[in-house]
Amino acid sequence: MAVDHNKKDMDIDNKGEEEQKGKPVMVILVGAPGSGKSTFCERVMGSSLRPWTRICQDTINNGKAGTKPQCLKRAAAALKEGKSVFIDRCNLDKEQRSDFVKLDCGAQVDAHAVVLDLPAKLCISRSIKRTGHEGNLQGGKAAAVVNRMLQKKELPKLNEGFARIVFCHNENDVEATIKAYTALGPLDTLSNGCFGQKNPDAKIQLGIMKFLKKVEAPSNVGSSSDSVQDSAYPQASDANNICCKGTTKDSLLLGVASKEVKERENLAKGSVDADVSVDEITTLAFPSISTADFQFNNETASDIIVEKVEEFVNKLENARLVLVDLIHGSKILSLVRTKAEKRNIDSKKFFTFVGNITQLYSQGGLRCNVIANAANWRLKPGGGGVNAAIFTAAGLALETATKERANSLLPGHAVVVPLPSDSPLYTREGVSHVIHVLGPNMNPQRPNSLNNDYNKGCSILREAYTSLFTGFLSILRSRSKLPRRISEKLALTPLDLKDPSLDPRNHLTNSDQKIKRDDGCVYERSKKCKGANDETVADISAPSSTYGKVTGDKSKLEGPTSKTWGSWAQALYHIAMHPEKHKDELLEVLDDVLVLNDLYPKACKHLLVLARHEGLDGLVDVHQEHLQLLMTMHAVGLKWAEKLLHEDSSMVFRLGYHLAPSMRQLHLHVISQDFNSNHLKNKKHWNSFNTAFFRDSVDVIEEIKNHGKATIKDEDSQLSMELRCHRCRSAHPNIPRLKSHISICQAPFPHALLENGHLVLAPKT
Repeated sequence: MAVDHNKKDMDIDNKGEEEQKGKPVMVILVGAPGSGKSTFCERVMGSSLRPWTRICQDTINNGKAGTKPQCLKRAAAALKEGKSVFIDRCNLDKEQRSDFVKLDCGAQVDAHAVVLDLPAKLCISRSIKRTGHEGNLQGGKAAAVVNRMLQKKELPKLNEGFARIVFCHNENDVEATIKAYTALGPLDTLSNGCFGQKNPDAKIQLGIMKFLKKVEAPSNVGSSSDSVQDSAYPQASDANNICCKGTTKDSLLLGVASKEVKERENLAKGSVDADVSVDEITTLAFPSISTADFQFNNETASDIIVEKVEEFVNKLENARLVLVDLIHGSKILSLVRTKAEKRNIDSKKFFTFVGNITQLYSQGGLRCNVIANAANWRLKPGGGGVNAAIFTAAGLALETATKERANSLLPGHAVVVPLPSDSPLYTREGVSHVIHVLGPNMNPQRPNSLNNDYNKGCSILREAYTSLFTGFLSILRSRSKLPRRISEKLALTPLDLKDPSLDPRNHLTNSDQKIKRDDGCVYERSKKCKGANDETVADISAPSSTYGKVTGDKSKLEGPTSKTWGSWAQALYHIAMHPEKHKDELLEVLDDVLVLNDLYPKACKHLLVLARHEGLDGLVDVHQEHLQLLMTMHAVGLKWAEKLLHEDSSMVFRLGYHLAPSMRQLHLHVISQDFNSNHLKNKKHWNSFNTAFFRDSVDVIEEIKNHGKATIKDEDSQLSMELRCHRCRSAHPNIPRLKSHISICQAPFPHALLENGHLVLAPKT
């Protein structure tokens, strides 16, 4: 058989030519309108040595919009010619992509996906600002389209038939991907696989339209010369003026962020947890304390901020911290950002943001449940800056709520104020709490200046951030204790909360409302307090608190946490804060403590020594700086026990605290060990004084001295233990049988109670 050697040689030559050309690549761009797909194509095609064809459905029909079949046909033709192809469509679901991936063009083709998964607010901002768009998707109508498309977004997977998938979550990612494809020569290939995907199962951000309803489409907003290209927000021309005046309907979108800021925000927008969406993440937004009006040095302040963030950030679980400044190019943000990166602080849990702290959600898309206020010592509106802005934005409701919590604030301290549901900040921004915090004053033109004493100033500033973050943790702990039906309602968007029926504070079931007033040691001073349990009361906030220093020990904040305080449970707090109104009920009034009888005594003699300090709801709030107060409380309790022993030397007293008190405000029990009382009715009453639920005062003082905190154990397991005699430790089936036994039991007290002053007895004669 004759062989055509010329044809054989020609086939070999053609094969070599194909290998020299390399495989064509089909890059399917995936992204919402405004994500930058067309720009991506233009930049690569403008510099690449590889021949590319852009397939755009908006222009496929002789410069006009066409159909998907036209795009498929044009793509197949280009690939047959050996050209690589960009599919410039949204391609947001698997069905839209599948026809291109399966395209039969008679040539070997690598299918790539480049996912421009940028923040929704950025895509919307770009879409409504652009003009002359090929598909005429611009202006206000673009917002609705972007929102609708993103809600149906389905991220690509390798099993769809892709050889390579790259996810771009921020502009740095986009820039790197553009460079990779630009550098892809005719013979080059890119590695196969999936790159840059952060959370495959993260929930898609929803509710963009609610964000848009609060902000008119800024079609008339011009760009600032120093604003970042494609920033998520236009630059405000007079940011300071806007902040001081509060919010206005026509105010510009605030929050121009540098690329570094946006990268951090984009990371946070993914998800702290794959099962937790962004809107469910409890977030504290806080300004830099004392660096504005109080003129604290920025460099030193940034060191302290990063130090304290690093100390607390791992205690946050699914919560996060955001340092906010109004000014683009803020020095404090830049310093903190750089130092946080050097310390490898998790950027999902802490990042910086440029914007008005009173408009972070409505005009910045950043939802913050809690905001910090750089307050004045009087806790009053005015003074300009953040303080004036927050009080103005929150309305009279914040001023009233603040007065109920505290009248003044010392430097280095903070007070948590639950924001009433009728406050504009609550309904518009979703802010449930404001934490007032006061830092050191280094400004010689302002009262109480520290005269440049930075040793003292740094100490106070550290205490201020400790107080702030501890206050935020108390809110997190309080929410973690809520029933699921209430905590779920906390995730409602701010606009939903305009409807009072959706306010979680108004949703308690009958079982939630049932409060047994005699379930613990309760002091109630009037019929008004006694009847309060019949009212529907719910406070989803953490109790008001001022906090001092805490150590970096995470266990400090573990164990029993701040609880939901019903109105009846506030009785002791009100007495401590306003003793002048309760003179007839008090046995002794001192500077730091009050002494009174328990209204529902669990023994023949049962007194309470009540701390007068704001922010001490129970042992969980007690730290090293409260040691002197605890020693004072113990000394006063001991004095009263000894006084009562003079009246009846047969008595035995024990001084201690409950792990999780039923009444708000730290109080020491001074209780006789006869437990002869009609108010001692059930297992919980007994076990609250005769298990580890009752912490002896001497032990608490020793623990605070050595560790700066009290040991907090599981209170529920203690209260449910079987009934045992506190002397002989015999078990009993019910309270009547137990009471009958202890009335005649003459066994000595356990050895552990007889040591180290746990019991107070009359001196032996």
